[in-house]
Amino acid sequence: MMCVLLVEDDRDLRALLRTTLEVEGLAVHTAASLVEAQALIRHTPVDLVLLDLGLPDGDGQTLLDELRQRRNTPVLIISAQPSDARKIALLDAGADDYLSKPFSVAELLARMRVALRHRGTTLRPAITRYTHEGLDIDLSLREVMVRGQKVHLTPTEYKLLARLVRNAGQVVTHRALLADVWGPDCIEHTHYLRLYMGQLRAKLEREPAEPRFLLTEPGVGYRLADPIHMRS
Repeated sequence: MMCVLLVEDDRDLRALLRTTLEVEGLAVHTAASLVEAQALIRHTPVDLVLLDLGLPDGDGQTLLDELRQRRNTPVLIISAQPSDARKIALLDAGADDYLSKPFSVAELLARMRVALRHRGTTLRPAITRYTHEGLDIDLSLREVMVRGQKVHLTPTEYKLLARLVRNAGQVVTHRALLADVWGPDCIEHTHYLRLYMGQLRAKLEREPAEPRFLLTEPGVGYRLADPIHMRS
């Protein structure tokens, strides 16, 4: 799973962007300050950085300069409109692109795709809709329906189901599910998967003991049944 570092001190915007990027199937780490971002960069591999400039403890360009000394990670600046001279200086310093606030999510995703493509990486549109035999899932709305009835899921149940939706029809290994839903420290805790998969099947399947949607690949992982799906 591709990983993005979002450095933004505005709590509401940070939460909105994180949710939006996670719907697109990205893993998102967030930082609200320069120091926090520097610590994450040192210890966490990331594929792309979204960087605000006006941080409470310094200028975001400091992080850009540090990154360019040792990494080629794509960096997109997201900040209020500066002067043309500042934009040029940031691009010359190694920023891949600049988005002036406010910006649309569609534009952000498009610019992220371009920056990654220049590094030889492709960011494919995520599967966010799934329809199969009465099960309807819309990740953009965080809505799960079974035979026309809305189903309430706990946050962990939803996160697990969303991970399977994004790879609908494909096997997702136990380790991948555990790392993405519970974190890399939990990759050996397969009992978490058994417990929560049982809860999901009880809520989504007509016959939980004979599932039609949430399928087990013995010794490997789980798979959401091959769907009639729509991409966002």
